[in-house]
Amino acid sequence: MRHTPHYLMTEVDEVKRLIRRNPWTTYVSHTSAGLVASHYATLLEETDDDTISIVSHFGRPDELAHELGQHEVLVIVQGPHGYISPGWYAEGDFIPTWNHVTAHLWGTPEILSAQENFQVLHRLTDHFEKRMPEPRSLHIDEAYAERVAKGTVGLRIRVTRFDARAKLSQNKPDEVRATIIEALAGDGPYADAALAAEMRRSEDRRASGPA
Repeated sequence: MRHTPHYLMTEVDEVKRLIRRNPWTTYVSHTSAGLVASHYATLLEETDDDTISIVSHFGRPDELAHELGQHEVLVIVQGPHGYISPGWYAEGDFIPTWNHVTAHLWGTPEILSAQENFQVLHRLTDHFEKRMPEPRSLHIDEAYAERVAKGTVGLRIRVTRFDARAKLSQNKPDEVRATIIEALAGDGPYADAALAAEMRRSEDRRASGPA
């Protein structure tokens, strides 16, 4: 990512929160054949320390294209993002920008056993189905689910380092940030409730100061 130290997000708990809320991630590998990118749902493994561990699964034969487990991969977690119009700035300020919350994670994938992979698939399904009024589960027909699971490869990445940014108009005056939040929360052409919520949260954290 562009070197912007004033937007750095260094708290591990904030990166974990970003992963929890934005599970559709991009996996990038620098392979012997060149760069390869794929997109898969990802779950954070909950820990009480400052380690970050994620699990996912690749559909075959994607694991071969990525040479999965042979080298480090980059995982991109994209949170809320959107266009910020200079029409929301003070008079005379006319340069637009794009606000975003993004994290880059690095680590070497550990290939899971078939049993571990099936457990991850159970977790993924249960995690997303729990919001449904009548959740479905792989328990409905585990024999069939296990046959389908053979077309996937499970992985765990223990993140060795990360680079995260929360660019939320911190460089603008208080009144301009308030206007931006109001516009994002409204019904205009660039309204974005999720990005407005991130900015409000940033404002609350700024107001509360260091813990």
